[in-house]
Amino acid sequence: MSQAQRILLVEDNKDVLNLVSYQLSTAGFTVISAKDGREGLDKALQEQPDLVLTDLMLPTLNGYEICAFLKQHVRHKTIPVIIWSATKIQPKDETLAKECGADGFLLKTVDPDKLVEQIRLLLRRT
Repeated sequence: MSQAQRILLVEDNKDVLNLVSYQLSTAGFTVISAKDGREGLDKALQEQPDLVLTDLMLPTLNGYEICAFLKQHVRHKTIPVIIWSATKIQPKDETLAKECGADGFLLKTVDPDKLVEQIRLLLRRT
């Protein structure tokens, strides 16, 4: 039996963190969680997850900063990063996400099945 792929979920809203962790676990992923940007970056560096799903607006470091740091380092640059936001996505947000190297940019209102589908698609590419 193969080992479950590991998703690092960086989210400062406890309810969202719990709900999405449950959804991802139910879909067969192992979830590593972090409640702020610094903890998320530390866990990404230590745990080497298969994918990072990070909130945009976080205490200490934002999602763009986490993504940019990971994408600038050889050991971590191949980890797919999805940034997601609770606020309406503006064209400048998508541009900033692309500039920092994000592999996806989603609204938090995305259907859970579509989120899992997006994650699986990115994991197949790596």
